[in-house]
Amino acid sequence: MPSRSLRPAGPAGKRTGKGKRASDRRAGVLPSRRPVQLRFLAHARSGDKGDTANVGLIALEPEYYPLLLKEVTRARVARHFKGMVSSVERFELPNLRALNFLLHGALDGGGTISLQTDAQGKVYSTALLRMEIPVPAMLARRVKRV
Repeated sequence: MPSRSLRPAGPAGKRTGKGKRASDRRAGVLPSRRPVQLRFLAHARSGDKGDTANVGLIALEPEYYPLLLKEVTRARVARHFKGMVSSVERFELPNLRALNFLLHGALDGGGTISLQTDAQGKVYSTALLRMEIPVPAMLARRVKRV
């Protein structure tokens, strides 16, 4: 995996004009919503199939699944992994309250031929859990207290 930081540039908590945080503006957050990392809402598993990393994102609580459906889009995941994957596919698994993402071109040819440190794509799940999505402010306060 290339040594590329997954964190947005700039100070995440720095206040900008009109009382908004820089991280809120980057995440496209409305005033009644706050950015929360996925690790507070879901757990994830990942692995490989050839040159494709497979990441499953599973809601920690049933009430979080609709939020994951709405906010963890194929486009948002592709932006999160920009420069690291060639394309992203998303599959919904409502009976498991989960989403599955295929990150194509993520493994430099795959586990048996790749010289990447993580040729089996195991860290992609952790990297996805660091992605922020906007959630209602009350939910943000509740999940961050845990």
